[in-house]
Amino acid sequence: MTAAPAQKHFTTSDGVRLAYLEAGAGKMLLFVPGWSQTAAMFAPLLQDLSQDHLTIAIDMRGHGRSDKPAHGYRLARFAADLAEWINSHAADDITLVGHSMGCAVIWSYLEQYGDSRIARLVLIDQAPAVTARSNWSEEEIRHAGCLHTPQSLFEALDALTGPHAEQASQDYIRMQLVTPDCPPETVKMMLRENLLFPRADAAKLLLELALHDWRDAIARIRLPTLAVGAEGSIFHPDAQRWIAQQIPEARLSVFSAAEGGSHFMWLENPTKFLAELRTFLAATQN
Repeated sequence: MTAAPAQKHFTTSDGVRLAYLEAGAGKMLLFVPGWSQTAAMFAPLLQDLSQDHLTIAIDMRGHGRSDKPAHGYRLARFAADLAEWINSHAADDITLVGHSMGCAVIWSYLEQYGDSRIARLVLIDQAPAVTARSNWSEEEIRHAGCLHTPQSLFEALDALTGPHAEQASQDYIRMQLVTPDCPPETVKMMLRENLLFPRADAAKLLLELALHDWRDAIARIRLPTLAVGAEGSIFHPDAQRWIAQQIPEARLSVFSAAEGGSHFMWLENPTKFLAELRTFLAATQN
């Protein structure tokens, strides 16, 4: 039986103390959670995978058990935090696993710092462009995975900064981010972890996240990649199909709704998710 992940800490160049979970030994799997998500949400995967890997999951600044500064809620700063952590550990041959916004952090990291220390990618359910432009076709919107129009984006920001921000967040998780069959205890855990990120800072970060278009950066990726999507996700699964088509020899896994195929498919169906991930690792690790 593997040990539960240990809580550790790292301080960035601008003085922010980041929390991270660590378990196991071997080649590194480094998990980057999504917007308002936490390292703790990956704990069951870390423990399973730590049988034969060094598994790490980082709470980005403001999230989870990390410091909550008044600055730095930008993807470029998150990517810098990731780069500083990697450099401080002299880590190489890393498998970066990003969920949702974590994918955008990875795309920003690759654009700024290159891929010399990264061996492979697992990109879990993130839109290449969250907000649609008015002149985009329906096909382009679907392939980009757009969730918002400019109007709906600012309505979401208003909800996150309004008097009922916590309730709005809870309703969104229950109604949009999981399937109806998601266990109540899992939903309760997700709500608790999400609300560790202050809602006003969450709104700042959502605006930053939603205005990027990463399609040109994705098309430049030349690392072995697994793209994971879901039929019941907030993002159309064609977005993950598009990502897989841009990266040479990328693999694709799309969970059906009956397989727990939500934005959080690894929480709803960890058995299938771990099988898909282990198959990819076995095919791409020496």
